[in-house]
Amino acid sequence: MANITIDRIQKAFGATRALEEISLEVHDGEFLALLGPSGCGKTTLLRIIAGLETQSGGRVLIGGRDVSALPPRKRGLAMVFQNYAVFPHLTVAENIAFGLRMAGADKARMQRQVERAASLLHIGPLLARYPAQLSGGQRQRVAVARALAVEPAVLLMDEPLSNLDALLRLEMRAELKAVLAASGTTTIYVTHDQTEAMGLADRIAVMHGGVIEQIGGASDIYHRPRTRFVGGFVGSPPMNFLRLPVRGGQVALGGLTLPAPATAAEVVLGLRAEDLQPATPQDGFAFELRVAEPLGSHLLLTGTTEGQLMRVVVPYADGALPQPGQVLHLRPNLDRLNWMDATSGVALETRA
Repeated sequence: MANITIDRIQKAFGATRALEEISLEVHDGEFLALLGPSGCGKTTLLRIIAGLETQSGGRVLIGGRDVSALPPRKRGLAMVFQNYAVFPHLTVAENIAFGLRMAGADKARMQRQVERAASLLHIGPLLARYPAQLSGGQRQRVAVARALAVEPAVLLMDEPLSNLDALLRLEMRAELKAVLAASGTTTIYVTHDQTEAMGLADRIAVMHGGVIEQIGGASDIYHRPRTRFVGGFVGSPPMNFLRLPVRGGQVALGGLTLPAPATAAEVVLGLRAEDLQPATPQDGFAFELRVAEPLGSHLLLTGTTEGQLMRVVVPYADGALPQPGQVLHLRPNLDRLNWMDATSGVALETRA
């Protein structure tokens, strides 16, 4: 296995800068997710690590070895793409063995590795079938098994589950986490799906505009976003942001008076939808309901506070729904307040 060092990687396509200057350390055996919207640079960074794209500046090291100028086949890695990329004229066993065959492995090793990879992905009974006889989820398992069969030092995955339906994604996500934990392979996983990133990865690097805005564990990124972008991108519903005035070193929110974390005229308060609870007018703030959506175990309430849009999640048992126009009073969990600079959107605790 191997650690990966991304050292000041930059990439420009003409006048367009896809990656500003990214430095990142992926530990040996770690599962790291690159999470972000389309166009943020995550796939470009993955392709540079793979050797499929040339960086404009910086280095890539795998296991302490500079591989920046090496072709993909000499980097000791395997890659799983968004499309299945399985060969239709080869059986499942032949597809899994393809990388080993190209590397000149002997028959005994090929058979051993094919059987091991197929067992990990639960496709042992399918080895004699052709891809046309498989479901989408089974074909994706074949692609992952083929990558693992060569025992790569590094496994790169580019949105491998995005072509599957929701139920298959859930099933494959659970299997993939177990398989990669068992194999101990250092993995970098590109996705725009926050659920995949939070459920699978040891750490998540949230990318935006060609830079990494925050890197950390799922809980840290969810509860303590370092920028407004991270808070708004991670979470469903996204974090609420209330722009509030600062007066006399304090922020007033309904019946609440909170110490201001900044001396600026305004500050942004970030609140997760589930970090709010019923309150009285004296110890809470007013929330005017617009829409109530019953979502099984909970209600998603959309309304306004201080004239600003806000979403709230509350437990739900069968019964009468609150009605549009109804005014509720809420109080935030004071341990979960996130203060951000009103101009830059950077968390004030991080800046301090």
